[in-house]
Amino acid sequence: MLALSALMTEPVYADGNMPINVATYNLRLNTPSDGPNVWGLRRDAVKALIQYHEFDLFGTQEALPEQIKDLETLTEYAHVGVGRDDGKNAGEHSAIFYKHTRFALLAHGDFWLSETPDRPSKGWDAHCCNRLATWVRLRDRISGKTLLALSVHFDHEGEVARRESAKLLLNWLKNQEASDAIIALGDFNSTPDTEQIVAMKAAMRDARTASLSPAYGPLATFNDFKLGLAPDKLIDYIFLGPNIRVLKYAVLTDSNGQRYPSDHFPVLARIELE
Repeated sequence: MLALSALMTEPVYADGNMPINVATYNLRLNTPSDGPNVWGLRRDAVKALIQYHEFDLFGTQEALPEQIKDLETLTEYAHVGVGRDDGKNAGEHSAIFYKHTRFALLAHGDFWLSETPDRPSKGWDAHCCNRLATWVRLRDRISGKTLLALSVHFDHEGEVARRESAKLLLNWLKNQEASDAIIALGDFNSTPDTEQIVAMKAAMRDARTASLSPAYGPLATFNDFKLGLAPDKLIDYIFLGPNIRVLKYAVLTDSNGQRYPSDHFPVLARIELE
């Protein structure tokens, strides 16, 4: 029994640090047109995945108010974020959830990916949708260190909007606390060869390539609910500033054998704040 107890005990870190599981997860909005993949048939699988893989902090994309409410039943998490349509509750959210026993909330806010980031608005050549970034500043209760995390969802149509959104995001980050560990995660609707992802990688580190362990899972992150077909599009990322060590990286392909929990795979990085 002593040996078994030792195996089940969390490792002790001499510097008072413990790894943090951070993730980005486009949940796919709640729409009846998804038929067999409608949110009501996926909701429990999404929640189970989050809990099984022990996300400590995760950013969402596309979640509508009722989906945010469903995730609120995961009572170990607090969350921040507003609806992109009115800056309150209407429309899709890019909310950030975090374990309230692990992190203390210091500040949070939102800005729109547009020429008028201080109010709900479309940017550049985006046609259908307001696009939003949500951010949160947290203190790790274990290490005492601070981190700044952002959840973003770039436009799916406007090429200029995606390029300018990356510039806006990186310029915004330049004005933040230099001592914070910075994590930018989300659905960038952009493949690695695009100008905006090249710019993100020039300014920050891609968690996949920074990982000290080999990356786990497929390269691609968008599955389009096509169970059994190899995905071929990488559009979801976790980007990191300095003072963060990436222990592991994974694209999680969990399913129940009939459907994926979302049309995107969640991307997970296990990190340490240095």
